Amino acid sequence: MSILLEETESSGAPTKDDDSLLHPATNSSVLDEPSSTDQPSEVSSSLRYRSSWTNLGRSVFQNESSLNSHRFHLDKCADRDYVHCSLHTVGRSRSSGLCFSDGKCRIDYVLVYRKSSPQSEKREVFERNIRAEGLQMEKESSITSSDVIFVKLHAPWEVLCRYAELMSVRMPFRCSMLEKKICRFRGWLPRKPMKFDDDTLPDLEEHESFTAPFSRQRIHHFIIHNKDTFFNNATRTRIVHHILQRVKYEEGKNKIGLNRLLSNNSYEAAFPLHEGSYRSRNSIRTHGPENQRHLLYECWACWGVWYKYQPLDLIRRYFGEKIGLYFAWLGWYTGMLFPAAVVGLLVFLYGVFTLDYCQVSKEVCQASDIIMCPLCDHYCPYMRLSDSCVYAKVTHLFDNGATVFFAVFMAVWATVFLEFWKRRRAVLGYDWDLIDWEEEEEDIRPQFEAKYSKKERMNPISGKPEPYQAFTDKCSRLIVSASGIFFMILVVIAAVFGIVIYRVVTVSTFAAFHWALIRNNSQVATTGTAVFINFCIIMLLNLYEKVALFLTNLEQPRTESEWENSFTLKMFLFQFVNLNSSTFYIAFFLGRFTGRPGAYLRLINRWKLEECHPSGCLIDLFMQMGIIMVLKQTWNNFMELGYPLIQNWWTRRRIRQEFGQKAQASFPQWEKDYLLQPMNAYGLFDEYLKMILQFGFTTIFVAAFPLAPLLALLNNIIEIRLDAFKFVTQWRRPLPSQAKDIGIWYGILEGIGVLSVITNAFVIAITSDFIPRLVYAYKYGPCAGVFLSRYRDYREPPDSADPYSYTLQFWHVLAARLAFIIVFEHMVFTIKNLIAYLIPDLPKDLRDRMRREKYLIQEMMYEAELERLQKERNEKKKSDRAHHNEWP
Repeated sequence: MSILLEETESSGAPTKDDDSLLHPATNSSVLDEPSSTDQPSEVSSSLRYRSSWTNLGRSVFQNESSLNSHRFHLDKCADRDYVHCSLHTVGRSRSSGLCFSDGKCRIDYVLVYRKSSPQSEKREVFERNIRAEGLQMEKESSITSSDVIFVKLHAPWEVLCRYAELMSVRMPFRCSMLEKKICRFRGWLPRKPMKFDDDTLPDLEEHESFTAPFSRQRIHHFIIHNKDTFFNNATRTRIVHHILQRVKYEEGKNKIGLNRLLSNNSYEAAFPLHEGSYRSRNSIRTHGPENQRHLLYECWACWGVWYKYQPLDLIRRYFGEKIGLYFAWLGWYTGMLFPAAVVGLLVFLYGVFTLDYCQVSKEVCQASDIIMCPLCDHYCPYMRLSDSCVYAKVTHLFDNGATVFFAVFMAVWATVFLEFWKRRRAVLGYDWDLIDWEEEEEDIRPQFEAKYSKKERMNPISGKPEPYQAFTDKCSRLIVSASGIFFMILVVIAAVFGIVIYRVVTVSTFAAFHWALIRNNSQVATTGTAVFINFCIIMLLNLYEKVALFLTNLEQPRTESEWENSFTLKMFLFQFVNLNSSTFYIAFFLGRFTGRPGAYLRLINRWKLEECHPSGCLIDLFMQMGIIMVLKQTWNNFMELGYPLIQNWWTRRRIRQEFGQKAQASFPQWEKDYLLQPMNAYGLFDEYLKMILQFGFTTIFVAAFPLAPLLALLNNIIEIRLDAFKFVTQWRRPLPSQAKDIGIWYGILEGIGVLSVITNAFVIAITSDFIPRLVYAYKYGPCAGVFLSRYRDYREPPDSADPYSYTLQFWHVLAARLAFIIVFEHMVFTIKNLIAYLIPDLPKDLRDRMRREKYLIQEMMYEAELERLQKERNEKKKSDRAHHNEWP
């Protein structure tokens, strides 16, 4: 068995990595059974508290007598509290893998290192200081590798209280009767199919209670029915991580913190444990959830609940506020896509139903006597305008009278989405006690410290000396970084130029193809193959991540948040340009600079530049967006789930070959979690980046692709469950971190919203034929048949007095286009700003609740102090009376 490190042992200096205290782990045949470590003590069923797991015990056991017979209890041993982490025997607790070998102390954090690592002295000092902080420690060797050592940490009650007070952790101390009345009223309403049954699964949502920063002096104000459940698992993990980040590992001013030990490979991994298995032999409806992980899987990560609302409170309890906010934002974004998808589908259906009434497509289909100029020089034949009949009809499906309305709608939609998200975030911030939360002063990055340790200045906040980067050095690094960004953007433009060359050269090749289908549709075939090649280039140019990492490290940001913001901005810029550069070329440059008959612009004086299809350039933009969006989302979903699945499958296969078919099921929880994949190094960056790029596709060129919101909606419904499955089953449990909002991503979303207004205005005015159709309808009549070859332009015929000069139509259309751009942008920006002004960031009912809570807290504190003073006064009177009676 493993040896438990008592607090009294912290004074003695252990040997290298405490190997003398290390013993091999023991196996048990019941290690695969889910643990019930989070079951509470006896609490009234009518009273439930925020941040506490109060009903799991009731749902696990069949009746109240069973719960009472397995009640939690506290043991006093060696002048400290041991909390039993299982409702069953000590053997079951030990086999669950969630407790120390004594079956009492819950494992709050796990550190992993290899004995072959050369950093043993740093670990020795670090672990000695951990014990000095009051944390309890137990080591155990790995079952799969004798070189791997697990360090299990547990925070006793006294340590939790001390650091909860230092960190100002808000804890519940009174139930909100107002919220109970609201919940009771909502119970009268019809049940929604998207909501879970609260009677069957009562633990999905937190129940409101008043909270205040924890204080040991006022501990009697807080509701503590059970010390084991007062601090939930996420809070316990966050407190332990807070301690580990402030423990020294070496003598020196800044030789401190777990992150530095992870960066120099002193420790291989550090993670909190999952709460047992996510599967159970019994139904959750009849036997209840085994643990929070099991409940998350059944009610969130399982594909059968794809239409249900996300249990955000449970996600927050298990993964922390930062991950909870990501899924809240993703769910809000997906919900807001419903009206956008419906309107976009209606616009598309409007084009379908009005296809037979489209005058332009009718005239194109009937223009069999109008001969068009060849698209290339040698192999492309003359073609009749009526040959473009099919493409003209297809173009009408997404370039019709409702397109302008949809572009305005999507611009307003983007604003409404962001403004209402701010309100939603405020509500979540209040419910999750983030309103008054402020980030702590961040530690300096080790790289920054090592680079600028020779020059110091006083920190204006902490008043302590810290490394200082000179202004000239910072500016020079920023200039070099900006030059690198500009160079990479030029690389993307060069790739787009390569695609342009491919399109110019290939159109004549397809025109001479022996297959009639390709020969007759050479331009569409060229566009389709160019889009696929462009997609391959987009995927191959993902080396931007390494370039962005190099440039960000070159800048030497001072703190981790500054590093993260700088890296995020670079990666978004690179990926945005990489993904949308070809789309911008097709939308605004394709066919604009081809010249005219007799004076065509040629590539290296050989190939004529590509022209738009006779039916317009918008069909090329439609194909570009549709193919890239579908392929990109499919590839992302495959890689997002496929990679960790393959990695974990390979690990399980190796374990089965070495230890037998059912070996992994008998591993303790820390061994199972260690074999899972770690969360990626950049946290939620990849998750946000995919969705932000999708948001750009959904809004920037939506006038050319009204089905984009529908595709995004279908993808996000799958994305939510893929992410949930990945977090619950494939990844180690991430550190539960706190955050007030989604960070720099909100500013990026606002920038995309502004850009979408401008691009849609230009797409409608320049790329589509909406403005020429209006001018044609109100100024000119139907087409008149002539026997000269035609091309798309507004020029005089070759036999006129001024051949190939611009006609009056050109200037009419140009004036109409410029007027439309100005009117459209001003109108949409006015509507956006008006909506942003009219929608307050904080809902009125939430503001009233906050004021009410503040008032009641002050009243409660005042009453509690009066009660305490009255009690002291009564006790003093009793003592004075007793003293008077004793006087002779």
